[in-house]
Amino acid sequence: MAARPYWKGQIRLALVSIPVEIYSATKSGATIAFNQIHEPSGKRIKYEKVVPGIGPVDLDEIVKGFEYAKGEYVLLDEKEIEGVKLESKKTLELTQFVDSHDIDPIYFEKPYYIVPADDLAEEAFIVLREALRRSRKTGLGQLAMRGREYVVSIKACGRGMVMETLRYADEVNKAASYFREIGDGDPDDELLDLATTLIEKKTGRFDASDFHDRYVDALKDLIQRKKKGKTLNIDEDDGESDPRGSNVVDLMAALKKSLGSGGSKPDAKKTPAKKAAKSADRKAAAKTPAKTTRKRA
Repeated sequence: MAARPYWKGQIRLALVSIPVEIYSATKSGATIAFNQIHEPSGKRIKYEKVVPGIGPVDLDEIVKGFEYAKGEYVLLDEKEIEGVKLESKKTLELTQFVDSHDIDPIYFEKPYYIVPADDLAEEAFIVLREALRRSRKTGLGQLAMRGREYVVSIKACGRGMVMETLRYADEVNKAASYFREIGDGDPDDELLDLATTLIEKKTGRFDASDFHDRYVDALKDLIQRKKKGKTLNIDEDDGESDPRGSNVVDLMAALKKSLGSGGSKPDAKKTPAKKAAKSADRKAAAKTPAKTTRKRA
């Protein structure tokens, strides 16, 4: 079955209007859904819509209401809500263009694919797409979908374009309130060199297929074992120790151990990091003479 468009309308740039269709670019991943069960009977718990003092009510008796005072509501039906006139319900007007890196990633919410609505719209669609690609700009506008108006961005994506809904400024918590307690001192140069080398060692191209939800896999395994009557000892130690150190010497040792295990070796040309690692070895050895003596004994 062909996917149904999430929104139909037109993109408008000045006097040019381009009929388009918008489709969700993502889908929900594999999840494990749990139901609430009444343990003594083994039956599923269900919920009813009830009114205090009246009891269960029919769905066709339910309308939407806005509480403007305690216990006082303005009632609205779906036709009245749908009748609210907003141009962005059918038209996405591009009102501004910015460099893509000017938008903080924290504002991006959900991506959608944009395609021309028909063959007649294709030429104008391609012109806009290539203009965005050549200028390396992102278009901004506002669009009403599913009961609210979004700020959206548009940029070229392969043969089509991708639209992303953006959060409004008042929907994003200011980072300063969370980061204010973090010190502003410079890190140790040798530790920084070691950490940088470790990052370079593990650097590669992003491929989303390299990752999968291990928690879902573990839950599926648990469910299969329970179906077969097997139990799982949740108190078992997985054998992994906490790698976090309590001081700089522990951090230095952890970084050196990380560099020495798995992956390809750092490029020989990266001499500063190698010198830093050797210097770190000497410092670590100098700080732990008693431990060295015991090993020789």
